[in-house]
Parts: sequence; C-alpha cells; structure tokens
Amino acid sequence: MALLVTAGLFTKSLLNLNRVELGMRVAGVTTFRVSPELNGYSSDQSALFFDRVQQRLTAVPGVTSVGVSTIPVLAGVGHGSNVTVEGFSADPDANTSSYSSSIGPDYFRTLGIPLLAGREFTTADVGGAPKVAIINEAFARKFNLGRAAIGKRMRPGAGRQPDIEIVGLIRDARYSQPKDEPPPQFFVPYRQDEKAGTLNFYVRSTERVPQLLASLHGVLSQIDPTVPVENLRPLADQVDDTMALDRLIGTLSSGFALLATLLAAIGLYGVLTYSLAQRTRELGLRIALGATIARVWRMVFRDVGRIAIVGCILGAMAALVLGRLAQSLLFNVPGYDAGVMLAAAVGIALIALGTGAIPARRASRIDPVQTLRCE
Repeated sequence: MALLVTAGLFTKSLLNLNRVELGMRVAGVTTFRVSPELNGYSSDQSALFFDRVQQRLTAVPGVTSVGVSTIPVLAGVGHGSNVTVEGFSADPDANTSSYSSSIGPDYFRTLGIPLLAGREFTTADVGGAPKVAIINEAFARKFNLGRAAIGKRMRPGAGRQPDIEIVGLIRDARYSQPKDEPPPQFFVPYRQDEKAGTLNFYVRSTERVPQLLASLHGVLSQIDPTVPVENLRPLADQVDDTMALDRLIGTLSSGFALLATLLAAIGLYGVLTYSLAQRTRELGLRIALGATIARVWRMVFRDVGRIAIVGCILGAMAALVLGRLAQSLLFNVPGYDAGVMLAAAVGIALIALGTGAIPARRASRIDPVQTLRCE
C-alpha cells in the first residue's frame, strides 16, 4: 500500500511535468553547439564562422529560421547577474538578480516565443552600435516596468549607470528546467558580446529529423570539418533529458510497487491456503450441517478483508510519511493525495479479492463425507 501510493504520486508528478506549458514550440527544432574558440579561433574569426554557419543553414531546404544563443535553453544550465534598471530604486538587501543570454536575430521566432512589444534583434545590432536588450514579462514585473518597458535602460551589475536600451518585451518561457517557473530574463545581441566563442544553434525545419541531421553535418563539415559539432539532436530530446531523473524515480518506484504488490498477493494467498488447510475438518463439518457455498465464501473473504483492512491502514500511515519525505521531488503534487490513496486502496482490495477467490473456491468444494471419514 505504501509503495503503491508513492508510485502513484511520482507517476502523477511526471504526468504534470509532461503537461507543463514551456512557453515555446520545441517541435520541429533541432539544436547543436559549436565552439570554434577551442580550435584556436580568435574572437573575430569566431564571429565570421558563426555568420557563415547561420547563412549556410538558412539556405538548407526545409529550414524556415535559425536562431543562436550562448546559453542552451532547457538544458539544466543558466547564467545570471545583478542588474540596475532605470527608474527602479532597490534597497541595499533587495534581490536584483536576473538570468541572461546572448542571442542572435530570429531567436524568438525560431523557438516560437511571442514578441509582445518592440522588436527582435537584427544584423545591425553589432559591436559599436547602440547597446540594446530584450526582456521577458517576469523581468518587467520584478522591476516594475509593466508594458512601458520599451525605451527604458538597464545594465548588468548593481549600482551602475544603465546604458542598455530595452527594445523588446517577450512572453515568459521556461529557462533552465521545465519544472521551474520562468525567471526574470534579459537578452543581449551576441554580436555585442566580445566573449561569444561558443554558440548553440536552433534550426526550425519542415524536413524529417534524419534528413535534417545529415544536411547539418554536411554544411558544417564544408565550412570547417575540424570544428566538432556537439549535442546535435532535436530540441524535444534535450527537454526530455532534463526530466530524466523524474522519469527514473517514477520508473523505479512503480517497479518496486508492482514487485511489492506481487509479493503481497503471493503472501496473502499462502496465508489463506495454510489457514484453510488447518480448518479442513471444521469446514467439512459445517458443510455437512448445511452451510451453503455462499456462506463458505463469506467466511473466507471475511478473513481476507481483515488482513487487507489492517494492511491498508498501516500502509496509508507509512505512505503519509513517505509522501512528506518525497515532497521536494514531486511537481505540483502534494505529499498527501486523496485520489492516489483511494486508487491504491481499491487496487489492494481487488488484489485481495482475486487472491482469496482461489482458496475460497477450494474450500467450497470440500467433500464432507471424506472429511468426516478421516476424522
């Protein structure tokens, strides 16, 4: 009972996690990472390499858009810092942190993140051009910008003069983990970041995945076959990897619960069979004195019911303790769930009835003549 309830909680948690609204459309997007700086490329050479890759990928048949970022989305990693925002007066102990990423043009269109106001970055947002940034709704709420965020200024670092103009506002989307609420985020053009030596590419395409992967490999090998391609896979697979631990815990808990239920059924069957074997003469005498088959079945199931009720009560108490201990691993599921508890109790009751049916059938077929003759 305890393990069935725990397995039910983890299964429900995993179902909730699979239904999370990511704030983006991952279907049809393939991602990979390249790091030309590891091959000795300078900053200028890396920038040219990234431009060539993006131009060549855009020309691949079936590709509708290409976006890039320095921080991989929904990969379990992140980067953040304190920020100073124009018009926001922060107390000395106030939390002014925000997550960030350097991205390229078409990033939000590729990932399907809606732009609510302003504009996306363009190829004109390069080093030497006015510094610009795009923020999400959580950032606007945290720093009291509202929908009037466009035109305000901000800057990474606490207590520094804001010099980056906010030119866009996007809808909230998950950042590092699907189970985490969208945090405050700001984005800057990677071309205005001199340290961008590694980029994650996102390619939206109508082509099937095998054909697209082959095309991507061909394009990158033509540009520079010595630069390794890392984590080339559908973005949906990358999202699934972030849920690997939850899926593992759910699978293990379900496996242990099924094994424990099987052992409980075998144990209950053994106890009932032994008990009825000890009472063979008694049952034969009852049948000889007029006990009906229905009465024999009721007697057997009365014993089954006592065992099942006591086990369910003790198991429910243990399940409450286990659920409270597992609360931190559950997603949008309380440590106590009446529906899961009821489902586990019904399952135990059905198993107990099924297990008791075989001994009850045997008991109802006892021949009183043979039993009394032995007596």
